[in-house]
Amino acid sequence: MTRKLDSFKERMLAWLDMFFVDHGFFREIYNNVHALPGGMYRCSQPSPRQIRKYHRKYGIRSIINLRGADDSGRYALEEAACRELGIELINHKGILSRSAPEVKVIQATKALFERLEYPAMLHCKSGADRAGFASVLYRHFRLGDPIEKALSELGWIYGHIKSSKTGILDAFFYDYLAYNARTPIDFMTWVETVYDREALRARFHAKGWADFVVDRVLDRE
Repeated sequence: MTRKLDSFKERMLAWLDMFFVDHGFFREIYNNVHALPGGMYRCSQPSPRQIRKYHRKYGIRSIINLRGADDSGRYALEEAACRELGIELINHKGILSRSAPEVKVIQATKALFERLEYPAMLHCKSGADRAGFASVLYRHFRLGDPIEKALSELGWIYGHIKSSKTGILDAFFYDYLAYNARTPIDFMTWVETVYDREALRARFHAKGWADFVVDRVLDRE
């Protein structure tokens, strides 16, 4: 259930939750926002002020929330800001930052990009891992970029650390590229007929130091 914002106290508690529990004070300084071709933008969790700014500056008509709906203050504030501005808020939960992707999630993400109203914005908590993965899919499905080119969206410049558990997202795409080099195949056909999620999960191993940085220092979701 979404948290109510009917009183000053409830709004204040929501803001405190967003700024301090969800580390929103860092994102007010740097929102990790980047433009992709074709009317898509990626960023970390935006505050209501930032949503209004992006709506005014970029004409944002849709926001894909990769964190999903919950009873947190940050979600209640985002939902209220989108409702106020007439922005469609799409709660697209399923892309995980530390696990091999599910086929049904890839299929749903492809369908979402096909029906989305642009200009649009997608975000996770920090704008590094889930937002990066979704951006790779966006560039491939929407723009037709080959996976090897689209993979630039999972880069250190966005805060993505390949050596940590989040590197399994890169490994997913590398598996496709390796198979495609041997046996040319369309990406979606590979996902639906060849990709072995359990094998990837069993094979992938992160480096301890990188996990410490991502989990303890950066406190990623």
